[in-house]
Amino acid sequence: MTTKTIIRPAGTPPPVGPYSHAVRVGDLLFCSGQIPLDPATGQLVEGDARAQTERVLENIKAILAHENLGLDRVVKTTVFLTDLADFAFMNEVYGRYFPRDFPARSTIQVAGLPRGAKVEIEVIAHY
Repeated sequence: MTTKTIIRPAGTPPPVGPYSHAVRVGDLLFCSGQIPLDPATGQLVEGDARAQTERVLENIKAILAHENLGLDRVVKTTVFLTDLADFAFMNEVYGRYFPRDFPARSTIQVAGLPRGAKVEIEVIAHY
C-alpha cells in the first residue's frame, strides 16, 4: 500500500488555511497552490503579476528543494490568475523558471485569490 507523507518545509510561508504545503504519494509530490507570500514576513508581496509570479515560483522551488527536487521534476502546473490580461506578464516569468521540457499546464482566470493575490500556482512533481 502506498503511504501518504505530509511535507512541511522550514523557511517557507505558513499555509493560510488547513492544508499542507505538499503531500507525497508514491513517486509523486502534490504541491498546494502557492500565493506570493514573503517567507520572512508571511505577508503578500506587493507589485504586478511579474513580481508576484516570481515570488510564487521561488516559494515552489523552496518546497521542491526540501524534497531534493528541482523545477525540472515538475510534470504539471495549474496557474490561477485574477485577470487574464496578466497572462503575458506571468508567462514571461514562468518561461524563465521553465525554459525547456515544459511541464503540462492549465491557466485559469478566477474571481479572487486568498489575500488579494493576483496569481497562484500549484504543481505536481515526480521523484
